Amino acid sequence: MYFDEAMMGKRILCLDVGDARIGVAVSDPARIIATPVEVIQRVGWGPDCRRIKALCDQYETDEVLSGLPLNMDGTEGFQAQKVREFCAQVEKQGLRVFFQDERLTTVTAEEALLEGGVSRQERKGTVDKIAAAVILSQWLNEQKKEEQSNVGNL
Repeated sequence: MYFDEAMMGKRILCLDVGDARIGVAVSDPARIIATPVEVIQRVGWGPDCRRIKALCDQYETDEVLSGLPLNMDGTEGFQAQKVREFCAQVEKQGLRVFFQDERLTTVTAEEALLEGGVSRQERKGTVDKIAAAVILSQWLNEQKKEEQSNVGNL
């Protein structure tokens, strides 16, 4: 997915999908800043997808970015397959889903929270939405680089 002018002014919701929780972050309309939003406790595909759709409605977007947990060698394993299957259900809510490599984002989020002096208990309830913000930040930066590269090639 490359940067498109039609996306300007439209937020994108980002998910860090895990077995027990889904971290959620959202961009600003200019797609510069990633902000952690919430952690969804997994209940089942139906309720989880409906909550994601409700958040998309709240932030006036139909675009979702999902972290894709690749193996360290870049291949897709069992966890990536589970995320793709879940996101196929998200798409049934009328949402467009994109994927971003999420390797080491949870580690990055944990380190940031540790540096901030956040307690272990608080980290447990926060790390997923921080990881979603890290995933989204990486994607936004990549989109910006592509945009600048495309402008330079005109």
